[in-house]
Amino acid sequence: MIKSFDGKDPKISESAFISRTALIIGDVHIGDESGIWPGVVIGADFAPVRIGRLTIIEDNCVVHCGSLMEIGDNVIVGHSVVLHGKKIGNNTLIGSNSTILDNSEIGDYCVISAGSVVSPGMKIPDRSFVVGIPGKIQKEIKAGVMKRLVAGNKSYLPFFEKYKAAGV
Repeated sequence: MIKSFDGKDPKISESAFISRTALIIGDVHIGDESGIWPGVVIGADFAPVRIGRLTIIEDNCVVHCGSLMEIGDNVIVGHSVVLHGKKIGNNTLIGSNSTILDNSEIGDYCVISAGSVVSPGMKIPDRSFVVGIPGKIQKEIKAGVMKRLVAGNKSYLPFFEKYKAAGV
């Protein structure tokens, strides 16, 4: 469901996939070839949400913020993630069941492991691998993982038409 709120309409690229069971409300922009899967809620009632190109937000995620949130290009947000941060950089993976808290910023080519919690205001530099509660930087992402992060999202594109045809 795509809904206006407080006079602000979501702006969604024609090439994006939006599941019929997702809720997108208010000042949300979604870029080309991005995918919003079943059960996702993106609420831009307090502040705008900007989602880049080729970004995938998987089933049952909640995206909400108190100030502008920017989610970059080619990002994968895993199942059941809560995003309440400020910035997610390009080519980044947020693992399933992670929580990204207020005003946190995550750089480019980062991996936030499943179940991690990024603390309020935390600034994670480019190429960081983060684990735990609270999240701690464990190491730097190497070239092989960076290639995987760049290549990963294109594998979702064939599913867009299949899901649309199935009425999902």
